[in-house]
Amino acid sequence: MEDYAASSDDEYRYSDPEDSVDAFDNDDNDYQLVSSKGPSTQVITKESLLAAQKEDLRRVMDMLSVREQHARTLLIFHRWDVEKLFAVYVDRGKHFLFSEAGVTVDEHRDSNSSAAPSTIMCEICIEDVPSDETTKMDCGHCFCNGCWTEHFIVKINEGQSKRIRCMAHKCYSICDEAVVRTLLSKKHPDMAEKYERFLLESYIEDNKRVKWCPSTPHCGNAIRVEDDELCEVECSCGLQFCFSCLSEAHSPCSCLMWELWAKKCRDESETVNWITVHTKPCPKCHKPVEKNGGCNLVSCICGQAFCWLCGGATGREHTWSSIAGHSCGRYKEQEKTAERAKRDLYRYMHYHNRYKAHTDSFKLESKLKETIQEKIAVSEEKDSTLRDYSWVNNGLSRLFRSRRVLSYSYAFAFYMFGDELFKEEMTEAQREIKQNLFEDQQQQLEANVEKLSKILEEPFETFEDDKVMEIRMQIINLTTIIDKLCQKMYECIENDLLGSLHIGVHNIAPYKSKGIEKASELSVCWTNEANNTAIF
Repeated sequence: MEDYAASSDDEYRYSDPEDSVDAFDNDDNDYQLVSSKGPSTQVITKESLLAAQKEDLRRVMDMLSVREQHARTLLIFHRWDVEKLFAVYVDRGKHFLFSEAGVTVDEHRDSNSSAAPSTIMCEICIEDVPSDETTKMDCGHCFCNGCWTEHFIVKINEGQSKRIRCMAHKCYSICDEAVVRTLLSKKHPDMAEKYERFLLESYIEDNKRVKWCPSTPHCGNAIRVEDDELCEVECSCGLQFCFSCLSEAHSPCSCLMWELWAKKCRDESETVNWITVHTKPCPKCHKPVEKNGGCNLVSCICGQAFCWLCGGATGREHTWSSIAGHSCGRYKEQEKTAERAKRDLYRYMHYHNRYKAHTDSFKLESKLKETIQEKIAVSEEKDSTLRDYSWVNNGLSRLFRSRRVLSYSYAFAFYMFGDELFKEEMTEAQREIKQNLFEDQQQQLEANVEKLSKILEEPFETFEDDKVMEIRMQIINLTTIIDKLCQKMYECIENDLLGSLHIGVHNIAPYKSKGIEKASELSVCWTNEANNTAIF
């Protein structure tokens, strides 16, 4: 059996959703695993943002033989999806592509320039202005520079700077960005700078394959994915997050499951549930009252007496068996509701306690990192035939990753086998079969993870070589077994559990044996242009 690559996961910070949205976070890069194939995610910094945008602009300009501003207008309309843009061009033709995006390529501004009158009446302000103080757009509409400038400022302040339309009635052509830039720069350089920044940032804001890193405070980076948008990524700042919903990396939970779970752990919904189970409202003032004695005739602090069994207001006279003028032996729906709330509370506690147990284990195991490095340093100084201790780091990284999977698997199970999301999707018999299948795999994974955790705590630096070799083989075997079990659990979730349902919103990020891939830095190809442009 072969060792894994001599590398490991970054150290995670593991916390509850009550404390932070980021339950797993990377602090350093001592154990970064590198995939054998090229990176599928890239980090876009403020320096490389212009280069990333230029890359897509150049592809469209070369394919359609258009100017940069027209290429940008087309790309913004198609949300910077170059492949989709080309597909529309092939299927519907160039004319449809341009007209749909509001691009006019007829150069009306240059035609009949010698015959232009000395003054032109602006149809916006109804004033005669010198022709050299007017501007004609590609669509052929001509207005005075003052009206154009005011129009641009209004649209920029309204947040429409990326697609500023012509002022003419029922004209849907997009204004030439070079004209917008020139006119604004003359009297409003601050607005021109704002306009430039919005155009540049549209590559991130309007691009489904590019998103800002959700780090707090913001690191200033964005992440671009090349393949599947449903993935978990790591920014160069160390933050790991779900690219789809921008929360912490949460697989095998779907985005909706994790959103509901995090909210359930943060808010006071379970406190309210406890009150429902252990108290009853006063029929007069409606404050919750807790019973502190054996008698079923209770009194609120407001003075109202009521029956604990049914919650109905009563008088104060009673015997051991009855309350005067009151009978509540019949079944009430309220009792059914209370029992249901009690059952739901116990069910939540079952999953949350196990979720938290693994987060707590992770916090304790994270301290193993320094300890193991010290053990390795001591072992390397010994007169021993063993020199390669990469298997220890591999085992530690596998322990971190599997703890993360186990923790989130309990949040997944809470919703997968509960009534909140899939009540109508499965019969009780189907639910029981699926739950047994999942829990069997979950327990196998859990048992092997605990074995690995125990072995990694062994003081192997004090052992003889034979004992160390025995521990080495145990860790390598467990590392392989745990990896296969994690992969099997993900396949079970994707194919047997979620795959059999009709609801398509519960997809999960694929399992990565080597951990969440760290995005590579995007090279800056237009360094001079980027340095001369105000990006942020």
